[in-house]
Amino acid sequence: MSHINSIGAGLFSDMSIAMPASDPVFANLDTAAEFQALFATEEASVGGTPGTNTFVRVDNVREFPSMGTPPNIVNVPVYGSRTSQQIQGQSDAPSIELTLNLVSTDWAAGTLLGDAVGDGNQYVFRFALMNAEPTGTGVTKYASTTAGVGTVANSQYYWVGKVEALLVNPQLTDANTATVTISVQSDFFGAYTNDAM
Repeated sequence: MSHINSIGAGLFSDMSIAMPASDPVFANLDTAAEFQALFATEEASVGGTPGTNTFVRVDNVREFPSMGTPPNIVNVPVYGSRTSQQIQGQSDAPSIELTLNLVSTDWAAGTLLGDAVGDGNQYVFRFALMNAEPTGTGVTKYASTTAGVGTVANSQYYWVGKVEALLVNPQLTDANTATVTISVQSDFFGAYTNDAM
């Protein structure tokens, strides 16, 4: 498999959250293989149980934000000059806001996603940029494996973060939406592809 090498819409892009039974040691995560191993078996948010290398997909995403490390350029005004100068500075970790078509049962109390909101725990997140739907089946269709997202060209990004908030946006003329805010607690890792194919 390779990165996406043609122009196209990322219509089948996917956001997933690793939900293992025990917390991974985040300091040891820094290679594609280590991150991909955490996304081996999909669990449903409703009725799912965290286990070894399990993950939950964030379904019904209406809009993804920009992904990646923000620029570390700072504009500095210079006395007597018509333009400011740009210097290298420290970039701030972004917060990521997903807009969802709200299916309330996926985010209710007692579900994997619902309980993750505001719990203060760190999770590993994966964003897979895909132009085509994976052709795998079952609980490994969206896994970071050859049989999962490895069936189509994609680019995967990983980071450690927290699910900070869920804001419901009631609509009177359209589908109800929600905004999920994810804080970024690490560097972004990637873009990776699954090299096993």
